[in-house]
Amino acid sequence: MAYDNGAQEKQTVLVVDDTPENLSLMSVLLKDRYKVKVANSGERALKIAGAETPPDLILLDIMMPEIDGYEVCRRLKADRATREIPVIFLTAKTETADEQRGLELGAVDYITKPVSPPIVLARVKTHLLVKATQDFLKDQNAFLEAEVARRTREVQAIQDVTILALASLAETRDNDTGNHIRRTQFYVKTLADHLMMHPRFTAELDEQIIIRLYKSAPLHDIGKVGIPDAILLKPGKLDPDEFNVMKGHSVLGYEAIDHAEKRLGLDVEFLMMAKEIAHCHHEKWDGSGYPQGIGGDDIPLSARIMAVADVYDALICRRVYKAPMPHEQAIAIIQNGAGSHFDPDIVDAFMDINEHLRAIAEQFAD
Repeated sequence: MAYDNGAQEKQTVLVVDDTPENLSLMSVLLKDRYKVKVANSGERALKIAGAETPPDLILLDIMMPEIDGYEVCRRLKADRATREIPVIFLTAKTETADEQRGLELGAVDYITKPVSPPIVLARVKTHLLVKATQDFLKDQNAFLEAEVARRTREVQAIQDVTILALASLAETRDNDTGNHIRRTQFYVKTLADHLMMHPRFTAELDEQIIIRLYKSAPLHDIGKVGIPDAILLKPGKLDPDEFNVMKGHSVLGYEAIDHAEKRLGLDVEFLMMAKEIAHCHHEKWDGSGYPQGIGGDDIPLSARIMAVADVYDALICRRVYKAPMPHEQAIAIIQNGAGSHFDPDIVDAFMDINEHLRAIAEQFAD
């Protein structure tokens, strides 16, 4: 450990005094145990303390010309680079008020002259031991904080990869969707960022919730893995029976995520949002959607945002059964759906930033 002087390099003590005899006396007293540096002025002391290899402890006289010991101590404690160096005042000032002032400035001890060598050695040893212990604990805390941060990043990376892998699995079943997952992920984040300032949504949206929304969005169509190929890949419009089967993907997606969460044995916030999105992104504001036929604010906000993003992307993209629609025509359809298909305030936000969404669509075009 850092305070084992027997096996480690000697610790450094800086002695500050404007009297040469005092510097010589303290150097002789300390040199067998410590590496000693000396400074005959406050300015010189501050320069040495602020160097690349600062001292481990400072013995500081108070009565010095130009800059006295109190001011030196104040400057040391005001500087982030030197504030942790323990300072022991070594002075002829014996009044209680002087000692109190020194300790209030941040000194760890106060020794009056004439000094007793055993007392000086004992106190220097004690405060160096305390400093070394503090440094050791600080290093340990820094290591633990770095390790926690590293493991948190690792868990987040595994989480993100797992989500994208599952989403890609659904995407491979439906080869028309291309970059649909990526585009809708950015649509919902851009929409949510804009909605965060809306008074109606301020209480429901913050940066952490938007991050969860962004991470959850790729799972909105995960239930498609349970839809038969004959329906999922049909090169044309679905008949009513086929469409009823296709509608089941929202329930299948919800149940798959819910089952995984239950197997995990704990509630995971981003999975809770993923369930909302998978289950409810085909619900409509007027209650005419599926699978539950709920409407208005009963539809989770995450799913209402996803609904706008999902429909916009479906309109502007090519499918085997339709040509891509121009951006202007697509946003007109979204606008016409306000209050029936979509939450009208979300449509207003969509219209405000529709050019940003067009740019996302172009960036991640199939």
